[in-house]
Amino acid sequence: MPNDVKSLRTGAWDEMEEKKFFGRGSIRLEGLYAHSAGAMGAVISHPHPLMGGDMGNPIVETLAETLFAAGISTLRFNFRGVGRSTGTFDDGRGEQDDVMAAVSFLEEQGIREILTAGYSFGAWVNAGILNRRNLLPAIFVSPPINLFHFDFQTLRGKAGLIVCGDRDPYCPAERIKSVAADLACRLEIIPGADHFFQSRENDLAACIHDFAMQRMSESQDQVA
Repeated sequence: MPNDVKSLRTGAWDEMEEKKFFGRGSIRLEGLYAHSAGAMGAVISHPHPLMGGDMGNPIVETLAETLFAAGISTLRFNFRGVGRSTGTFDDGRGEQDDVMAAVSFLEEQGIREILTAGYSFGAWVNAGILNRRNLLPAIFVSPPINLFHFDFQTLRGKAGLIVCGDRDPYCPAERIKSVAADLACRLEIIPGADHFFQSRENDLAACIHDFAMQRMSESQDQVA
């Protein structure tokens, strides 16, 4: 695990995030926001609400900690009907609107370079909004391509990184290799990891951190 991520896990991380509420129309969403001085921000989406997924999921927290350690502001949030977020589960349709609301929240904080990072169901939801806004290439963690339809033909140039385990039944390694090749997207397959990355969270964090640092470097080069 990168040293700067390790330092957050010594106890400082709890002090970095602030509880926020935001949304569109009658929907109010509960989130945790960590502000960085960098120019980039990330919206982080959690696993399936009907399967117990929420923003407190360990992989979601790993994503938030790791991206923040790389200098990226982070917003993880509960989809509608989860935790203190209002509304009810909407089979991914309303959840796409929730992600859009989260993107708008980051824009209201003055952040203009925004990427989405989604785990499992959250990856599928995020994939549905990538052609609706001008966003940085997304991070997909364990996209459940064997459970949900991903319109990959529309995602070329929209995906930056896919990470999964070689023992993930919902994201088979051979199939995701073909997908990543078609998308011209970076792919990291973690040996021995399943869909939940049990005992492989540090390997996941290393992959995310490396990608995030590359994106930060590219952003700084463009400014220079």
